[in-house]
Amino acid sequence: MDVSPNGPLDCPLARVVDRYLPRLSEFAFEPGLVAAVDQHAAAVCEALVPAPRDGQGRTPRREDLSDYVRGFTDVLTESAWREPVGYDFAALRLTAICWLVREHDLLAP
Repeated sequence: MDVSPNGPLDCPLARVVDRYLPRLSEFAFEPGLVAAVDQHAAAVCEALVPAPRDGQGRTPRREDLSDYVRGFTDVLTESAWREPVGYDFAALRLTAICWLVREHDLLAP
């Protein structure tokens, strides 16, 4: 994955979706993966969205999630991270971000 700021697509969310959307198809075969991605998605939302008073779920804003992705991928680039065949913390987090983008339709104009 090209995680540099000058990657193939301008929007950091679009780059993550482009790379990690195929991994979401693995949900049908890996129930443990669904749980792990759900935990990562919840952690991202918790970091970006204040707890709602009405008990509703947390929905990240496109701008906030884009900033998060920029910072996260900068750290991955600095550490020379390489995407594994399976899943590590970073791959799970990026897959969760992809899921959030899809579920909340964050690439819609």
